[in-house]
Amino acid sequence: MVTKLKLITKRAKEDRQCKFNNLMHLLDLEGLKECFRMLKKNKAAGIDEVTAQEYGKELDKNLKGLIERMKRMSYRPQAVRRTYIPKADGKKRPLGIPVLEDKIVQMGFARILGAIYEVDFMDYSYGYRKGKSSHQALARLDHELMSKPVNYVIDADIKGFFDNVDHEWMKRFTEERVSDRKFIRYIQRFLKSGIMEAGKYTETEKGTPQGGVVSPVLANIYLHYVLDLWFEKEVKVKSRGSAEMVRYADDFVICVQYKTEAEQILEVIRRRLRKFGLELSEEKTRILEFGRKSQDESQSRGNKPGTFDFLGFTHYCTRTRNGRFKVARKTEKKRYARGIKKINTWLKKNRSKLELKDIWNRVSMMLSGHFRYFGVNDNYKMLNGFHNKVERALYKWLNRRSQRKSFTWGQFNMYLKRFPLPKPKIYHNLYNYAF
Repeated sequence: MVTKLKLITKRAKEDRQCKFNNLMHLLDLEGLKECFRMLKKNKAAGIDEVTAQEYGKELDKNLKGLIERMKRMSYRPQAVRRTYIPKADGKKRPLGIPVLEDKIVQMGFARILGAIYEVDFMDYSYGYRKGKSSHQALARLDHELMSKPVNYVIDADIKGFFDNVDHEWMKRFTEERVSDRKFIRYIQRFLKSGIMEAGKYTETEKGTPQGGVVSPVLANIYLHYVLDLWFEKEVKVKSRGSAEMVRYADDFVICVQYKTEAEQILEVIRRRLRKFGLELSEEKTRILEFGRKSQDESQSRGNKPGTFDFLGFTHYCTRTRNGRFKVARKTEKKRYARGIKKINTWLKKNRSKLELKDIWNRVSMMLSGHFRYFGVNDNYKMLNGFHNKVERALYKWLNRRSQRKSFTWGQFNMYLKRFPLPKPKIYHNLYNYAF
C-alpha cells in the first residue's frame, strides 16, 4: 500500500486538476493489515467493546469479511462512543471513540486522503500533517514576526470547529480531488454514523467527531478550502501591506502590517466562515498591537506591549542584550498550572499504592514530557520553576504516605542527588528551523 500511495502522491503533484477514481481497491487484505498494525493497541474500545487483541486473534478472517461487506456496500460504521476530557478552562471536550473495525477502515481512508491532498495543503498549515509539528508552527510564527513588517496580530479561534463541519460542504471539497463514488459515500457514512452516549443514540447532522482516525485529515481538507486557499488567493493578493498566516488545526494567527487591513481581514473572515457553517469565538478572537513598532510606541506611552497565546505558549515582545527587538515565548499560565495540577493529583492518588521507585519513574516521565514540549528558546525560567514545584510536590506527598515522615529535606536532597529528576532543557531551538 505504501508504494501505491507514493504513486498517488506523485500523480497528485504532477496534475493539480487530477481527480482520483477506483481508490477502494487499495483497501485490500494487505492494505487493511497495515492499517491494523498502525493503530495504537492500548486505546479504549468502542460501543461493541471489541479490543485490538480480540480482533487480532482471527485477523485475516475478520478483515476478509470486512472487505466483502465493503464491496457490497453493506458495511456501515457504528456509532461512536461519546466521552469527555477536561479542558484548561474547566469545561469538557467531547471525544468520540469508534469501534476497532471502523478505526481500521478510517486509517485506510486517512492514508489515501493524505496521499492525495498533502501536496495541495499550504506550507503554513501544520496540524495533523506528516513531517509537520507544533514546534515548526511556532518557528514559522517567529519567522513571520521577526522578518516581516508586522505591527498587528489577529489572534483567532474557531468556535466548536469539529462539531460544526458541514457535511454537504465536506462532500463537495472531497469531490475536488476524488471521483470514486463509493469512497465518497463511505466518508459520508463515517460523518453520519451517530453518537452513543449513556445508552442513547443521537444522529449527527453536522460535525466530525474528535477521536476519529479520519477526522484530522478531513478537518484539514475542510479548512484548506474554507480558509487557507481563500486567504492565499484573495486576502494576500489584495492586501496593501504584509499579511501572513500560521495555522495549526482550527487555531490560527494572522500577522498584519496595517491596523485598517487587520480589521478588514477579521471582518471578511467572519463572513467567510459563516458561509460554511462556522463562526469565530468572539471572546477568544481579537486584534492586538504586536511587533517592533508597537513595542516602541507602548514604551513611549509607559505601557507594556500586548501578548497572545498560541499552541500553549504566551508570545511577548522583548529586547536582546544589544537592545534589538525580539519575540520571545513562555509557557502559557493555564498550561503551566494544568501541568502542576496533573502531577499533584497523580501523586495524591498513588502515593500509597506504588513503591517509591515506581512513583519516581512516573514523575520523571511526566517531567521529561513537559520539558520536551515546552523546552523552547527563552522559556528556561518557566521550565526551572516547574521543576522546583514538582520537587516540592514530591516532598509533600511522599511524606504523607503514612503518619511517619518518609524524608527530611536533607534526606530528600540526598535521594535527589542519587536519583536525579530530569533537568530543565531547551530541546527546540526555533531559530534553526528552515522554511
